[in-house]
Order: sequence, then structure tokens, then C-alpha cells
Amino acid sequence: MLFELVFLLLAGFFGGVLNSIAGGGSFITFPALIFVGIPPIMANATNTFASCAGYISGTYAFRKEISDHKDELLLIIIISLIGGFFGAWLLLQTPEAVFREAIPWLMLFASVLFIFGGKINSGLKKISSHHQHASSIGGALLLIMLFGVSTYGGFFNAGLGIIILSYLALAGHTNINTMNGLKLLVSSTVSLFAIGLFIYNDVIVWYQGTIVLSGTLAGGYVAAQVSRQLPQQQVRRFVIFASIATTVYFFVDIYTGLL
Repeated sequence: MLFELVFLLLAGFFGGVLNSIAGGGSFITFPALIFVGIPPIMANATNTFASCAGYISGTYAFRKEISDHKDELLLIIIISLIGGFFGAWLLLQTPEAVFREAIPWLMLFASVLFIFGGKINSGLKKISSHHQHASSIGGALLLIMLFGVSTYGGFFNAGLGIIILSYLALAGHTNINTMNGLKLLVSSTVSLFAIGLFIYNDVIVWYQGTIVLSGTLAGGYVAAQVSRQLPQQQVRRFVIFASIATTVYFFVDIYTGLL
């Protein structure tokens, strides 16, 4: 019991640090919850719960940047909550065995997005800069994309931030602070409504989730204090290493049974 408490607290702490500096904290917290014996779907739901507090506090920190786009906020929130709810519902309809087999593929997808997210976003910004006056069809496609992004977030939390940034780049946003604020707003909305459905279906493991949540908040606070002194490129490399190692572990464990 003591080992589990310390292990999850440390996982949450380092996950919080990574989320604050480079993103990718779920590559630490989600596998940690599975490692202590929580079934995959419950671990995923619990990880969403544990991550949400950081999204909310970050949204509050960027409230000024977010308020500059108040005309589009209502539509963004409505689509995000519908997508998040739908993604969570899909997760709950997925058999445990099927979701377990999907984990390495989801982790691989999130890892690729994390590794190449910067290049993807740069490319999308170039595309959006040439299409500042998008047609109504383009606007509709962007809303469909936001719904898809939110659905993914409700189904599987890892990599959500990178996907949202890609959507925002395609939507024509260029200010990084505004993009981070809107990213956290969408993440908060998706997670809150997904969590509501998870609570209704009793799939959140509260004890372990609260431990990870506490560690995440502590890690986020510490990172905020020392982030300027940390070599962010090296932190990013660590996240990439952790994401690849975790993905390989799940592929070997699930498809060979050797671990």
C-alpha cells in the first residue's frame, strides 16, 4: 500500500512537471495506473480525472488571452462538451479486451503527434496563412475537426494537447499564448463532461486517482517555479524517450505476453 501511494504520487508529480513544461504527462500517469493493477478503461477514466485540475488551473491562468476571443468561445465550448461526452460514451461501449489491444496503437498515435507536433503545427500555420478568408465550407470542416478532436479527448486523454494545437493552427491562430489558453479551455471542457459520464458509470478509481491528482498539482506548481532553469529541449527528449519506451512496452506486453 505504501509503495503504491509513493509510486503514484511520484508518477503524478513527474506527469505534472512534464505537462507544465513540455506536455506528455499522460505517458507517465496512464501506464502508472495500469501498473498498479487498475483495468485499462478505468485507468484511462481515472487519468482523465487526475489531469483535469491542471487543465482548469491553466485555463484560469490564460483567462485574459481567452477572453480576447469571446465571440467564438460559446461555439467552441458547446462542440467540445458534445465531443468529449461522445468520446467518453464510446470508451464505455468498448469491450475491455478491445481497448486493451488498442492501447499500444493509441500510445503510438499520441507519441507520433508529440514528436512531430511542432512540424505539423508549422505546416498548418502556413496553410492557414494562405487561407485567411476561408469559405463557409472551410469553417464547417473546422467545426467537424474540433468535434473529432474532442471525441478523441473523451476517449483517450494522451496527446490531446498536441491535437488541439494542430486544430488551432489550422483555424488560423498564431499567438502561442492564445493557443495555449484555448487548448486548455477545450481540454477542460472535454475532460469535465467526460468525467461526469465516468462518474455516472462508476469507472473512476478515486483513491488512486486522487493520489495522482495531488502529485500532478505539486509537479505543476514546482515546474512553474523552476521552468526557466530547466533545459526544455532535454525535458522534451525525455518525454519522447518515455513515450517510445511505454509504447514498445505495451506492444510487447499485449501482443506477445512476454512482460
